[in-house]
Amino acid sequence: MSTSKKKPWSSYRPSPGRKFEVGDRVTIQFNEAPGHRRTPVYIRGKTGVIERVCGAFRNPEERAYGFDGLPERVLYRVRFRQNDVWPAYTGAGHDLIELEIFEHWLIPA
Repeated sequence: MSTSKKKPWSSYRPSPGRKFEVGDRVTIQFNEAPGHRRTPVYIRGKTGVIERVCGAFRNPEERAYGFDGLPERVLYRVRFRQNDVWPAYTGAGHDLIELEIFEHWLIPA
């Protein structure tokens, strides 16, 4: 008998039908939607590379307002160069920042 249990808060699902694959270049949409948004303002309009497909989850932007968050959305980890995000960044040119961004925020670069 397996002793592993799914955590009750987890809404992870496999992600068939996703739009992007690891290595794809994507740009974060510059969406000015009001209210709670999981995607930071500072990353909107920036271009990065898909580092990982995290799976499909309920949309927390809708769940924050009491909705069910369905349909589930694919979540990606996107890697950005620090210099591309922060033009005045004075650290090493190879420094990176990684953020988890839902698919509905991404467009092909």
